[in-house]
Amino acid sequence: MKNLFLILSIIASVLNVSAHGGKNHEHSDIFENVQAGDKVAILMVHFGTTHDDTRSLTIDAMNKKAQAEFPDVELREAYTARIVIKRLGERGIVKQKPLDVLNQLQKEGYTYVLVQTSTIIDGVEMESLQKDIAEVQSQFKEIRIGDPLLYSPEDYENLINVLTKDIDSQTAYVWVGHGTYDSNTAQYAMLDYMLKAKGHKNCFVGTIEGYPSYDDMLQQLKASGLKRVVLVPLMFVAGEHAKNDIAEDWKTDLEKEGYSVDVKMEGLGQNPEIQDLYISHLKFISGHRKIGIMEKKAIYEVTGEKM
Repeated sequence: MKNLFLILSIIASVLNVSAHGGKNHEHSDIFENVQAGDKVAILMVHFGTTHDDTRSLTIDAMNKKAQAEFPDVELREAYTARIVIKRLGERGIVKQKPLDVLNQLQKEGYTYVLVQTSTIIDGVEMESLQKDIAEVQSQFKEIRIGDPLLYSPEDYENLINVLTKDIDSQTAYVWVGHGTYDSNTAQYAMLDYMLKAKGHKNCFVGTIEGYPSYDDMLQQLKASGLKRVVLVPLMFVAGEHAKNDIAEDWKTDLEKEGYSVDVKMEGLGQNPEIQDLYISHLKFISGHRKIGIMEKKAIYEVTGEKM
């Protein structure tokens, strides 16, 4: 009977959840759960970069925005790229891995942690972060993880609205992502599909290490008949890949094909509107708890319907 009442209360919460979280979350303000002796921290997690110029414009700017949104909450930072941590360490710039920061927070008595990543898609970096969190989750009362930039269809729509502001219909815009080697690369194809579905026939998505590849993008670009191209990093920072793979390799290859090519050397994280999309994810998890699949299955057993 106790479990039944718990399930019914979850159902009631789910029915009132905002559209942002779909039916996977219940209302639960983490700050209302805080009791005497509890401490809340925010952990901002980034892939990282060795390029100081783009770091200050993206990662540092995002951290400052998160702190401004939660001025009374302790904010920490972590990098997931081991090679970036190593190279910065050689220059005397210390960055920590997520697991190290979480362990330190636990030692300092923090009991609740909100984790927000600056990754673009729900890929291997998110998987790695989730494994780190799973390792220490039992040491905290609760750890909540915000979605990457692209997760729900609404996220794609929001990003497209930002990307396509003030674009020229006679110019081809090519957003170049890092890409991934597994099935998560389909998320780039989804963005490309939704751009076209919303009427942006002059917009294309390609990846350096996945699908759509350069050749996949080029085939669509040729079919468009457009000859002027603007290359834009679909990356949080405009670092190594943006400066070498995009501004050099992709630009050179397209120019050999007869295109006039400009490069917008700007990481997504430089755009205040895109920063706000990430912050909206952080704010959402501060007020909502994700419902695990087994909890949802328990609801299905009671209601006979999927939520």
